[in-house]
Amino acid sequence: MLRIKELLEEKNISIYQLSKLTGLYDSTLNNIVNNSEANPTFNKICKIADALEVSLDELRGDKHDPH
Repeated sequence: MLRIKELLEEKNISIYQLSKLTGLYDSTLNNIVNNSEANPTFNKICKIADALEVSLDELRGDKHDPH
């Protein structure tokens, strides 16, 4: 689903740090990262993408080239 875990490792960011960057609870982020939260809201996903400085497509692992 989402490649948050990979991006956290690549950027050397912990769930706790991501929590501070997004304003989301670390327990919420843990649930999203571990796919325990089946349908995270669009708002939550946008906050995560912004904090990790990636596009929504990159966050979901879509490497499709539109050109």
